Amino acid sequence: MMLAVFGTQITCTFGLAPSVIIPTQKTVLAEGRPVVQITDIAPVTNIPPFAMCQSMANPAVAAATSSAGGVLTPMPCTPLITAPWSPPAQKTLVAGIPAATVMSRCTCAYGGSIGFAGGAANKSMAR
Repeated sequence: MMLAVFGTQITCTFGLAPSVIIPTQKTVLAEGRPVVQITDIAPVTNIPPFAMCQSMANPAVAAATSSAGGVLTPMPCTPLITAPWSPPAQKTLVAGIPAATVMSRCTCAYGGSIGFAGGAANKSMAR
């Protein structure tokens, strides 16, 4: 299974641009890059914005769209993650916490599904 690592591209179903994941821990590496833990879900710190959000569940988008007479009006993205990355790696722990894999996903409170899109480590074992 491919591990998510620093620099792996992430996308959101309601975001207008991709971003990259930033792991909190920096000591456990795969192919020379820090491995992502399933708890790496902090907005900006771990999951940078996806440029603009186009989810009507986002109050800023809903207000801007209402002001524009119902024309969808994207607003700046601030991810608000509701739970850890899932599913976790089955056999890889990083400082006692399961690693995230390219198959892991998390959900934004505004309805977006966030997942990995590319740049993961090809090796399944963290070093």
